[in-house]
Amino acid sequence: GNVRNLGQKLCCIPSLKVTSTTERRRLVVVNKAASTGVGAPVTNVRFRLDNLGPQPGSRKKGKRKGRGIAAGQGNSCGFGMRGQKSRSGPGAVRCRFIVEFPNSRELPEVGLPKYVPVNLKDIEAAGFQEGEEGFDHPSGRERKLPLKILGDGELSVKLDIKARAFSAAAKEKLEAAGCNLTVLPGRKKWVKPSVAKNLARADEYFAKKRAAAAAAAESAPA
Repeated sequence: GNVRNLGQKLCCIPSLKVTSTTERRRLVVVNKAASTGVGAPVTNVRFRLDNLGPQPGSRKKGKRKGRGIAAGQGNSCGFGMRGQKSRSGPGAVRCRFIVEFPNSRELPEVGLPKYVPVNLKDIEAAGFQEGEEGFDHPSGRERKLPLKILGDGELSVKLDIKARAFSAAAKEKLEAAGCNLTVLPGRKKWVKPSVAKNLARADEYFAKKRAAAAAAAESAPA
């Protein structure tokens, strides 16, 4: 039905006739197989939206399977001998439980990481001067993620570094190099006002309890 799919093999289709006009240099496709509602064929009818369609006999309607012996299609009516695929519904589930399919555990995690890792060798290669504060944040979708300093490499310059987290090796090397480290607070998770109120009351209660324990330890005789 689509003229673009015919290609250069128009001669293989006897129901089409192609004529070319030399005045405007355009291609006119004529359909000889188009027919009216009465059934008599009409020649030299152009393809239009109201007469486009597949060739007669090229498309067949799918078989309607019965639902029992009374349909006259046998006992199973073409569905097969029992099983989940012969029942109604979406069919067999591809992956139901991870325990049954251990290979799915090896798939990579989807989404953004928790931190943007920055090693000491990256800071050293950036060429910062002594006493400078901070460094360029990564671009793209990771620009909103916090930074974490890792201990791969060495740093020979004293810097004021602010990050969300420091690894143990990076913290040890930076303190040995004389750098000032500042741990930035993380974003607070939103909770309901009632839950936030209960958490505040719990913090206040445990703070008083720790203060009372410290006072009792100081007043106790040695």
